[in-house]
Amino acid sequence: MTKPRLYTSPSAFPNPQRLRLFLHEKGIADRFEEVIYDMAPKGEQRGWRHLKLNPWGETPTLDLGDGQILSESAAIVRYLDATHDGRRITGTTPLEQGQDAMWDDRIWVQILYRITTMFHVRNEGLGPKLELTHNPQWGEHCRKEAIAHAGLVDRHLADGRDWLLGGDQPTFADITLCTAIAFSKFPSVQTPLDERFEHLDGFWRRWKVRDSFRTAYADGGGLDELADLSA
Repeated sequence: MTKPRLYTSPSAFPNPQRLRLFLHEKGIADRFEEVIYDMAPKGEQRGWRHLKLNPWGETPTLDLGDGQILSESAAIVRYLDATHDGRRITGTTPLEQGQDAMWDDRIWVQILYRITTMFHVRNEGLGPKLELTHNPQWGEHCRKEAIAHAGLVDRHLADGRDWLLGGDQPTFADITLCTAIAFSKFPSVQTPLDERFEHLDGFWRRWKVRDSFRTAYADGGGLDELADLSA
């Protein structure tokens, strides 16, 4: 039986990495065929072949093999979490699901999206062929906003909880926060949130010893501290 095909990016790209880390945390990564694009400088995600699947030209894009296409990390995660056995990463009860969605939105919009915006507009992160806007001032504003909101999350973790919802296992919001911290450490971003905030540092350390993390970041994530994972 043909596996569903997942068009995605190397682990250094934080938004599609949210999905990859979810797949390993859920234990279902081997049920999908990964097609990893050359994001830059080639920009395969913007080529006509991929645009026929996803007109937005972004990753991840999941081809279910029956004519149905899903894109956007959170949407794919919610679908797969509901249709596959195993621990419910997005929450078990309606309250947990609401809390997870709340924290995921906060972290995606206020931290990770701002860091990725900085990457694109301050440094022309994917290169001049793909980046249409160069605005260092806006990039610096996004950097400061991401740091400020990371401080709020750090305060939330200060009560001794390991994970955002206070449970024994991470949820999808924790996955998003993990990828945000990882990307904040990327060489062209240089805003390492784990070095600024005590409880985010502990959170990052907890993730780094999980098997799901070590497998999802097996290519090193573009970070020197994870280079041993690709050895």
